[in-house]
Amino acid sequence: MNDIVFLPARKLARLIRTRKLSAAEVMGAHIAQIERLNPKVNAIVTFLPEQALETAKRFDARLARTKGAGADGPVSGPLAGLPIAYKDMIQTKGIRTTFGSPIYADHVPDDDHVLVERLAAAGAITLGKTNTPEFAAGSQTFNKVFGATLNPYDLEKTCGGSSGGAAVAVACGMLPFADGSDLGGSLRNPGNFCNVVGFRPTPGRVPYYPAVDAWASLSVIGPIARSVGDAAFFFSAMAGPDLRSPISITEPGKRFARSLARDFKKVRIAWSKNLGGLPVERCVTKVLEAQRKVFVSLGCIVEEAEPDLSGADEAFHVLRAVGFVQKYAELLREHRNQIKETVIWNIEEGLKLDGPRIARAMALRSSIYQRMRSFMERYDYLLLPVNQVAPFPVTQAYVDTINGVKLGSYIDWMKTCYTITVTSHPAISVPAGFTEDKPGLPVGLQIVGRYRDDFGVLQLAYAFEQETQIAGRRPPIL
Repeated sequence: MNDIVFLPARKLARLIRTRKLSAAEVMGAHIAQIERLNPKVNAIVTFLPEQALETAKRFDARLARTKGAGADGPVSGPLAGLPIAYKDMIQTKGIRTTFGSPIYADHVPDDDHVLVERLAAAGAITLGKTNTPEFAAGSQTFNKVFGATLNPYDLEKTCGGSSGGAAVAVACGMLPFADGSDLGGSLRNPGNFCNVVGFRPTPGRVPYYPAVDAWASLSVIGPIARSVGDAAFFFSAMAGPDLRSPISITEPGKRFARSLARDFKKVRIAWSKNLGGLPVERCVTKVLEAQRKVFVSLGCIVEEAEPDLSGADEAFHVLRAVGFVQKYAELLREHRNQIKETVIWNIEEGLKLDGPRIARAMALRSSIYQRMRSFMERYDYLLLPVNQVAPFPVTQAYVDTINGVKLGSYIDWMKTCYTITVTSHPAISVPAGFTEDKPGLPVGLQIVGRYRDDFGVLQLAYAFEQETQIAGRRPPIL
């Protein structure tokens, strides 16, 4: 079974397409892995084994009839019969979608999200949904509907979030890859905590529909995978324009399926230990500092430098609060007793805002983008911590103190992530090592690229991954 579920996704798709493995065999292996491991980690929260296996068998029958030509259904799409379980924030027609909220515990949408349409057309087969915190708020995956998702490297620790179920499922071989969303770090953070890759692309790369605000660009959708190559492969099916998403980038996604190999000699890299003095746990700093030499060995010019991102904290908190008002203010009026405290706080912070404060936040974000753009004219990449802490106890809702520094809100331990969000530049979390304590907890490195240079970010992450091979380490739970 492990021979199948831990095969690279691109190879798995090729084996199905050439009929060396059937989609039913592949689906069966992943179903068995979920049945074996999910009771221990709680990553898959809606599970559809019979439906998925039947769909896989029909897929195999079409493939046999058409010999992969695609005339009788999507049998030659890039995802070629591979299983997918969508984050429980993505609506799936006829399949329960709870958003991690008791209010929606029995909610069954009438329509698919555009991502579901797109991946189904690419040949992916829906196997279920992955866990998320309530309304994806906070980078610790727990909710009152399904409970907490546990870190497979230490079952007493958090897996991060909000795409925590996705990251754990991928790390454990329950899925070959998974979708996630990222506002303040929800792809990068669980990738970091679970020793997998979490990629936040440039806003507009992956269309977002339906959406309350079609023009919103803080939150994006992106891939989680066990390797950079698989992340790029999956991303090639996710990305591309859609007129229902007015900010979507017109460039097709297929370009991301190209080879990631590249010569990095004399490429300039800015190395930041703490993004201008943010508190970072020493165990995280120690792991990352040891990897600086890898980029030197690749031929890069590595300099300690960081952009001026002053004002990013204010811009993020204000614009995030505006988003909470747009999405959830009506729910607060009608279902306050069913909403968790931190979400109520976010909505009420938004309700306090006035026009001048929101206008100032929008102006700050514009200024931050321009400062970041100017900084990246000198440097091709900025490297920094993903998060400021290592995985913490799953019984702890969030981190409130780092190195003796008291934090201002329940998400301030993620400033190294959400500050980058404000810039709109693409960023990836790639496995970088493990803390010294036993059994050792994953630590990721954040690689930020130039605006819209999503492919370049994947290339540098791939080069680092090939040199270190850290992503190949599997969770003890296996």
